[in-house]
Amino acid sequence: MSITIKNDTDIEKMRIAGKLASEVLDYITPFVKPGVTTGELDKLCHDYMVSVQGTIPAPLNYAPPGHIPYPKSICTSVNQQVCHGVPGEKILKSGDIVNLDITVIKDGYHGDTSRMFCVGTPSIQAKRLCDITYECMWLGIAQVRPGATLGDIGHVIQKHAEDSGYSVVREFCGHGIGKKFHEDPQVLHYGRPGTGLKLQQGMMFTIEPMINAGKRDIRQLGDGWSIVTKDRSLSAQWEHTILVTADGYEVMTLSAGSPPPPAFIRT
Repeated sequence: MSITIKNDTDIEKMRIAGKLASEVLDYITPFVKPGVTTGELDKLCHDYMVSVQGTIPAPLNYAPPGHIPYPKSICTSVNQQVCHGVPGEKILKSGDIVNLDITVIKDGYHGDTSRMFCVGTPSIQAKRLCDITYECMWLGIAQVRPGATLGDIGHVIQKHAEDSGYSVVREFCGHGIGKKFHEDPQVLHYGRPGTGLKLQQGMMFTIEPMINAGKRDIRQLGDGWSIVTKDRSLSAQWEHTILVTADGYEVMTLSAGSPPPPAFIRT
């Protein structure tokens, strides 16, 4: 495992990239409403990133080993889609939930974040899943400090999700990030406290739990990217990029429109 400890220059560049990624989500928020297609959301975000921010959409043509190049600039995962939903002709309707996952590149550094959106009026069950998943992410973030372990993060996320009657997707996880889109370490959203890699100042990674309303089993669609729940239950995800500081953490992907942390989180 090769973990890059970020220096002051890296951190400042990542602050900028992270804020820009979050500002794309601020920009697109009023457009997420019944009647819009996921493809239209992708084009709006793409144009904003390229023409307004001067950033590069990291997902566009991204092709890790074993994958065809990703064809769009953002990921749009609707309802039972867990992650990596490919934007297209899908029309959002009232009651849908959708995750918009944004990664920009600015001056060679990646900013990576995602949010859940409720389209129109969500069901009580769908809203609860989105809220619990948000709490899971923040409970994981709150564990971050030098000397803590990756298992500490995974454990609190898994416990809160399962205590709420949900399941944690295990095939996908958070990841180190910086000049590369995906770096070490892998950040699992389940685990045992006190196990796994010990955190140290200067590490930077995403925490991005994917929580299913039903069972945790998933499958890939024929487009080679979109991941869905096997039982077609709803799935939700939130994501922030986190820096390990001398005495805790800094969230790198905050902007004016970022939802506030849950009331029980001390920041």
